[in-house]
Amino acid sequence: MSAPEEIEFIEILRALLDLDNPFPARFLPRLSDLENPELEFFKDTWPKIPTWRRRALMEDIEELCKDDYLVSYESLGVFAAEDEDALVRMHAVRTLWEFENKNLVPTFVRLLRNDPDVDVRAASASALGQYVNLGELDELPVKIFNEIEVLLLDTTQGNEEEAVRRAALESLGFSSREEVPALIEAAFNSGEGVWKSSALFAMGRSRNEIWNNQVLSMLNNNQPDLRLEAARAAGELEITQAVPILIELLDDPSDSIRDASIWSLSQIGGEGVRDRLEKLFDEAEDDREIDYLESALDNLVFTEGMQLKPLFDFSEFEDDEDFVEADEDTRSYLDEDDEDLED
Repeated sequence: MSAPEEIEFIEILRALLDLDNPFPARFLPRLSDLENPELEFFKDTWPKIPTWRRRALMEDIEELCKDDYLVSYESLGVFAAEDEDALVRMHAVRTLWEFENKNLVPTFVRLLRNDPDVDVRAASASALGQYVNLGELDELPVKIFNEIEVLLLDTTQGNEEEAVRRAALESLGFSSREEVPALIEAAFNSGEGVWKSSALFAMGRSRNEIWNNQVLSMLNNNQPDLRLEAARAAGELEITQAVPILIELLDDPSDSIRDASIWSLSQIGGEGVRDRLEKLFDEAEDDREIDYLESALDNLVFTEGMQLKPLFDFSEFEDDEDFVEADEDTRSYLDEDDEDLED
């Protein structure tokens, strides 16, 4: 297989216009990191490509982005988000989900406010969720962060289509604004399954233990969608009381619920969790399941390491003169070591 840089860009354009043959998957990485003049050539060719192929191309790129973190389709995605076809725009937005770049915020904001297609608006509302999270982590300019939160709040409480309002609520799950818990609670108590599902999703994102009881109450719900979101939220909230039920859900008929339970157990840890996951790993035959369980066990190692950290908390010795003196000696020794390295 040719390396991406060895493929002439003209070959890519010809293949896109060759409607008698499938577009080669090996060409997809060559569309990563497009810059001028190649980007301009691509834009000139784009209108000549039929809608069905533009849709297929963006769908393939969306899937590739989920599995390959070495590719970047930001410039292509921003351009495709202007396409006349709604399905192309939706795949473009979902492609851009994979990148945390504040320069993408105006694209998502514009599409949420103005796009004529409900699915594109909902996808854009979902995309803004990661920027709410970045804002909470002080990794986004305050002005941009506030604009996003206000837009999502207005969307959740406005006259938008239900799918868009639900997506906005889910994105607000990351937010610490005082208005948000009441919105989540209202959605949970609405009596409508889809809103309850979105509320559980937002609860998980909040990392707030005030929602523990609501999440626990849904783990055995007879609706699979609610069991799924509750299983996910239990892991995000690290609810230790959920472990026995999550272990039971490892036998759930739904693959998605089993996967969510596996991952949540790896996030919570505790007695019996490692043995159960290792047993599943030893019995697994499907490659996808083996890979997934391997990742979960790796995550469990991280979880267990974090749980051990308090055992090594030396803060109780801070007022001990002998400890302080020893600590100063250690720092002095390390400083000397650094000087030796510099020499």
